[in-house]
Amino acid sequence: MIVQDLTKYSKGIQQYFSIKEKYKDCIMLNRIGDFYEMFFEDAEIASRELDLVLTGKSCGEDNGQKMRAPMCGVPYHAVEIYIAKLVANGHKVAICEQLSEPVPGKTVERDVVRVITPGTVVEQEMLEGSKNNYLLSVYKKGDTVAVAYADVSTGELCACKLGQNIEGEISDLVSRLTPAEIIGNEEAENFYNNLPIMRLGGINKLSPYYEWAFTKSSSYEILKQQFGENFDNVYELKNKQEVIFALGAMFTYIKETQKRDLKHIKKIGLIKNGNYMTIDLNTRRNLELVETNRERKKYGSLLWIMDRTKTSMGARYLRKMFDEPLQNAKLINARLEGVEELTKKIILRDRLGQVLADVYDIERLSSKVAYGNVTPKDLVSLKRSLYYMPQLKEELKNVSSDILKQINEDILDVSPITELIETSINEEAGNLLKDGKFIKDGFNSQLDAYRQAKDKGNEWLKQLEVKEQEATGIKGLKISYNKVFGYFIEVNRKDLDKVPMRYQRKQTVANNERYITSDLKEIEDTILGAEEKALKLEIELLQQIKQILSRYVASIQQVSRAVAKLDAILSLAVVAVKNGYCKPTVSSSKQLKIVDGRHPVVEQFMANGQFVPNDAFFDDESNRVMIITGPNMAGKSTYMRQVAVITFLAHIGSFVPAKEAHIPIVDRIFTRVGASDDLAFGQSTFMVEMSEVAHILANATDKSLVVLDEIGRGTSTFDGLSIAWSVVEYLSNHYKAKTLFATHYHELTELEGVLDGVKNYKIAVKELDDNVVFLRKIVRGGANKSFGIEVARLAGLPKNILDRAKEISLNLEAVNQKLDLNIFNDKKEQAQQNSKLALNILNELKDVDMNRVSPMTAFEILNSIVVRAKEEK
Repeated sequence: MIVQDLTKYSKGIQQYFSIKEKYKDCIMLNRIGDFYEMFFEDAEIASRELDLVLTGKSCGEDNGQKMRAPMCGVPYHAVEIYIAKLVANGHKVAICEQLSEPVPGKTVERDVVRVITPGTVVEQEMLEGSKNNYLLSVYKKGDTVAVAYADVSTGELCACKLGQNIEGEISDLVSRLTPAEIIGNEEAENFYNNLPIMRLGGINKLSPYYEWAFTKSSSYEILKQQFGENFDNVYELKNKQEVIFALGAMFTYIKETQKRDLKHIKKIGLIKNGNYMTIDLNTRRNLELVETNRERKKYGSLLWIMDRTKTSMGARYLRKMFDEPLQNAKLINARLEGVEELTKKIILRDRLGQVLADVYDIERLSSKVAYGNVTPKDLVSLKRSLYYMPQLKEELKNVSSDILKQINEDILDVSPITELIETSINEEAGNLLKDGKFIKDGFNSQLDAYRQAKDKGNEWLKQLEVKEQEATGIKGLKISYNKVFGYFIEVNRKDLDKVPMRYQRKQTVANNERYITSDLKEIEDTILGAEEKALKLEIELLQQIKQILSRYVASIQQVSRAVAKLDAILSLAVVAVKNGYCKPTVSSSKQLKIVDGRHPVVEQFMANGQFVPNDAFFDDESNRVMIITGPNMAGKSTYMRQVAVITFLAHIGSFVPAKEAHIPIVDRIFTRVGASDDLAFGQSTFMVEMSEVAHILANATDKSLVVLDEIGRGTSTFDGLSIAWSVVEYLSNHYKAKTLFATHYHELTELEGVLDGVKNYKIAVKELDDNVVFLRKIVRGGANKSFGIEVARLAGLPKNILDRAKEISLNLEAVNQKLDLNIFNDKKEQAQQNSKLALNILNELKDVDMNRVSPMTAFEILNSIVVRAKEEK
């Protein structure tokens, strides 16, 4: 809203516009008494998105006409609910507080104390407990891209410079982090918002931030404040200017919005290439790792099966393991040993689960301590959680695996924290400071004195009430209190004739009159004075307690991360025992071997024993590519996904659903499963499919696992078959990637024996009369029938349509045989036929005497050769 003349507005609205000018991109909530109010466009947006009544407020005069500003508001005690909704819808919210007490005739001083954005939320009530809430900063200059990301609610911070494939790497990073908010310089905006990944949906756009925030002077200054003068040496950033710019801009943004120190962000974690397996967004969705593909829900995903964590921080740590599958066999096996130990120790496993079930989210509570916005109720939760740390250490004292030993060491002595909170904060403390009573009796002698004065005042009130009843003869007389009028004597109208002259009328209500006396006023001053002083002192004491606790933030963070890791490993152990998983052997070997593998999600939706397990075997020589044929619904897709999922689980350090598993280190998992039109970008199903295949071919290596389902089905049969054939050749010959290739093109089975490393497999089927039974078993060999009509019968197509389909199918097969349309006949045989024709023609030409033949005879000979060549073709 552009305001031309401020003078016609009231003083309060003039103040609003002067503050709002600095926060044009925010919805500004203005504290006015017990409400937060919004005006003009902010009010219109908020009323629509929060389902609030849009009303108006007098805001000045224009040429004698009174003006009204559109307005809506929410009570201060429920404001977080409304802020959460606005932030969830992508809005920034500026909190404008009263900074001075109301004085008649003067405008209350106000200013924005914090801006809440999607990536800077720290309130647990606004966050998903099981997921990190990342802010991502992107800096781009030419062909160089650097990123930094942080979860302000936990204190996690990481950064890195991307490699040469900047488009692919940032797409993989974003699909892994799913940041709540992304900022960047102008060049980064143009680059990022046009990435192909943006077409897939569910990814936030990049918002441009000040260019000056990405400069050397600005970045170095703010990072020195945060991490010390020598930060670039400590974190090996001397030759990584771009990373410093991404970090600097992010800290500028956080401090600008939060308007406070970030004491809980203690160190920079540098991401190194090769630490984690790369899984792009398509593959994450196709394998349904953390949410289902169709409904985008956790229920039905792999994470839903594996997540038996007891704490929110444990759930986040497990999700992080899903987001960052390891590539280091040593680290993977360390996790596996921890899981194995907990699978074998039943009593330890059960006791740990019981203890962790009572632990709150101390990781995010530590951030609130650092922020200074921790409430008395939060402190009670922190104390109760930290009370369990000695018990956890006791349970872990005899563990043997290195990872559990380290967890035990990382659980520090937190008794100074629990003792301070125990002696100072009431167990029943709430979140609202104005209610008081959150500091314990006996903690501070002055506070005890104020409370005693108040308590005596209450006794005096009761005595005065009895005294006045007796003096006036009014039995129904009572002394009451409200915030507006303070304490008063209330008398029913029927007793007004008994009211003495010394009573001063204060208020008339429906059936009563309210009075005050000099005695009551004296007691009121004593009580309210004591209450006010007590509350003020309580708040001061709370600030002192927070200040002391802020010194322990690093210790609380270390303990919380140890507990989170323990909870995640325990979850993997619980699932392994419950579902009968085995410990995989993970090494740098080239061989992948799975015996009786199962799909961990699909088997949960089937009765015990109904899921048919299957084997898988790959090496880098004769078993690199599995050509899998068989009818629809037979289980090809489930089988391929299960091989990929088992490989993935092994890389996060989990047991796997199999009887035996040997898994090599895999650098990437690719999937091309299913496709749909991308109408918004003008791409057909086939174009989407080919784009995905091109991405795989450009990035696969000999350490990759590739899952391809029905390549080429979006175009004509011969074109599709040709493309599928050439893709298999390329993967086998050039990359030698471990590949599962499901197809309905039975001609591809001819590749076994022609291409090294290709083997045929099929889904076993049993035919009984006109019925077909899918046995769900993978066996060697190629299928020679598609059973499409049988599948159509199972789907419920009418019998007359099925009969006609059989008739057409038989006719087409006969025509196909007659015309010999197999375009992949042996090339050697074709070459021999061509050579025989050429030899016959040459022999005939040798017998021609060019000196005697007439022009007409020569033309006839040539015409004869042309006719025969055409006939042979």
